[in-house]
Amino acid sequence: MLDSSFGSWARILSNLVRKYGEHKAGAIAYALVLIASLVLSCMFFYVALGAVSLVNVLSVVIFAAVTSPLLISVAVFAIRQLESSKEYLESATQQEKLLNQTLKDNINRLNNEIDERKMALHAKHRAIAELRNEITERRKAEQELAQQSMLLRSIVDSSPDLFYYRDEHGVFAGCNKKFEQVIGIESEGLIGKTADEIFAEQIVPKVLETDEQVSSTQQTLSLDVEYPVKDENRWFEMRKLPFINNEGEYIGLLAFGRDITSRKEAEQALETAYKDKGKFIATLSHELRTPLNGIVGLTRMLLDTELTQQQKSWCNTVFSSAETLGNIFNDIIDLDKIDREQLDIATDSINVSDFINDVVNFSDLIAGQKGLEFKIKRTGVLDIYALLDPTRLRQVLWNLINNAVKFTHRGSVTLECRRENRESGPWLTMSIIDTGVGISDDQQDKIFDMYYKAPDAEGNNAIGSGIGLAVTKALVLAMKGNIEVSSETGKGSRFDVEIPLELCSAPKQQSYAGRGLYILLVEDVPLNAEIATNLLEQRGHEVIWAETGEDALSLVQTEDELDLILLDMQLPDLNGDEVARQIREDSHFDSLPIVALTANVRSAEQELQGISIQGALAKPINTTKLDKMLAELFGIDSAKEDSNTCNKDAIEVLEVERNLLDIETITDFVSSMGVDTFKRSCELFGKLNPTYCDELKAANKAGDEEEYGSVAHKLKGAAGSVGLKLVQQHAKVMETQSTDSNKEMREAWIGELEELIREGQVALHSLIAKLAENS
Repeated sequence: MLDSSFGSWARILSNLVRKYGEHKAGAIAYALVLIASLVLSCMFFYVALGAVSLVNVLSVVIFAAVTSPLLISVAVFAIRQLESSKEYLESATQQEKLLNQTLKDNINRLNNEIDERKMALHAKHRAIAELRNEITERRKAEQELAQQSMLLRSIVDSSPDLFYYRDEHGVFAGCNKKFEQVIGIESEGLIGKTADEIFAEQIVPKVLETDEQVSSTQQTLSLDVEYPVKDENRWFEMRKLPFINNEGEYIGLLAFGRDITSRKEAEQALETAYKDKGKFIATLSHELRTPLNGIVGLTRMLLDTELTQQQKSWCNTVFSSAETLGNIFNDIIDLDKIDREQLDIATDSINVSDFINDVVNFSDLIAGQKGLEFKIKRTGVLDIYALLDPTRLRQVLWNLINNAVKFTHRGSVTLECRRENRESGPWLTMSIIDTGVGISDDQQDKIFDMYYKAPDAEGNNAIGSGIGLAVTKALVLAMKGNIEVSSETGKGSRFDVEIPLELCSAPKQQSYAGRGLYILLVEDVPLNAEIATNLLEQRGHEVIWAETGEDALSLVQTEDELDLILLDMQLPDLNGDEVARQIREDSHFDSLPIVALTANVRSAEQELQGISIQGALAKPINTTKLDKMLAELFGIDSAKEDSNTCNKDAIEVLEVERNLLDIETITDFVSSMGVDTFKRSCELFGKLNPTYCDELKAANKAGDEEEYGSVAHKLKGAAGSVGLKLVQQHAKVMETQSTDSNKEMREAWIGELEELIREGQVALHSLIAKLAENS
């Protein structure tokens, strides 16, 4: 716009002003105007007049000189104003552009916001719709959950089993109706309480102990618990489980309980029935064996007289029948032990070859009585020592050989003995082979069944009780062996008995100067029997153990080399005085010494008055008195090795140990047997005492005062054998006062007994550790 208004001169002037400023630009413009007026006037006058007049030129120049400053000033001012206007216009234009751009940006942003609001509105509508759907689904889920919770609660509350939940602090957090009924407290009164605030005082320690076990091991625990419910003791099978969260942290305990009172009562009734059956079998065996022993003895005496051939045949038949009947009695007793799972295997170091020779002598005799040939075949090295139960193994072979002779009418009976080395170790295989009637294939799988008797060729049942082979198989399995049969009708049978051999060294040399004795120990408490056996075997004697009076009488009749009988005075079937009286009735045993084992020597001597006995030892056995008794009866030098000697003065005995324990008895046993042997006896007591305590509780619950006293007597003897003085004294009170006390008193005694046993065992283990360090 400026270019079109002023032309080129204005542009020039404007450029000069911008370049040199107003004053310098005005001077330059003034000079240029004068020059231009001079040149233009000269050219004008020359063209117009044909000649240049100086006056005219000067007048023009002067006029230009006079007027041009004003014109230049006006032009400069105009240019300045135009420049200002131009700058203003440019600034306004720029601002307008900026404003337009801002307006466009705002419009775009507004449009974007409008779009976003529309999208947000749509999203809001969708979210509201989804929320409504979610609320609807949640309400539906809550209703279903409430229904399921109500159903689950109904199921839990209607369950005949009790249930409760306790948090990690042991506080009750929930339970079902059954638990409320058992405890007798509503759930509102249970929630927030601890075990010691809810449970009966006598079971709180056991509850806390088992809870701690579940918490520490995080393993499920099952146990039987007796709890009073409405003045009646009920039994519950409890199952405690750890409650674990997703991070594997223990956050509580779940407990389920089922009432098993009827099952416990059935078990106790069954146990009582077993005991009654055992007593009946023992009594019956005794009543039958007494006349039978008379038959055997008189028949043996009769055979030694002059008889006709027919009379001798009759006597042999009587003698054989009586012996067979005696074997049946033994099978019945063993059968009862099998039923009660009390069939014990007592191993000893025996020479296998010598054992076989003993069996051969017996077998040759009974085979010769029937006119049969008896053969013996040996394979492998048999002149070895192994840990075997000679009594049980002999019983197995006698049963099988007796059967072979019984069912073989002509021909032979063969005993094959082989020692085989297998991957598992050495084995002894004994095969009894006969040429008798044989067993059909369909009967071979049944002959080891209880009371089964295979029919003979005419279809009649075989003669016998049907329990001999069943007992034989049980004995073989108890010795970790195996028995098999193979047979063919009319051609004979073959029984293979396999027994693993645990090789050992020959029995140690006797610790006494003199011969070893063959001693029958009659003791009904296994722990007492073990300790007495250890004491005697440590002195170089051989011991056989009878647990009942009937067993003792049987062993007296069958064992021909007995040197001494150590007889407990209180046995489960017959009293010691009755056993001694029956032994003395047979003059054959007049010279067999009998020594009574009793807790009260004076009382035992009164009971045995009129019966020939050779002494009495107080229980627990004192080794000095034992040695003195052996020396007096057999003239055996009582000097013994002192390798196990224990000096009780060399150890520090705490006051609590002296109060709880019989230090003299313990150190006496350790000195004689050694620490390790005595420690094993203490471990056996630890295994037996829970059984005794359970039997005491069962007897007290059943109101059986006699059984209560009997179990207390056994526990008294067992505790005395390991030196638990206070336990022994407390058990004695329980035994002697069982009939003069009520059920609550006897129950309290049991609780005191368990606490004394626990404290005594802690003190005993501490003392044993000191003795071991001192030995």
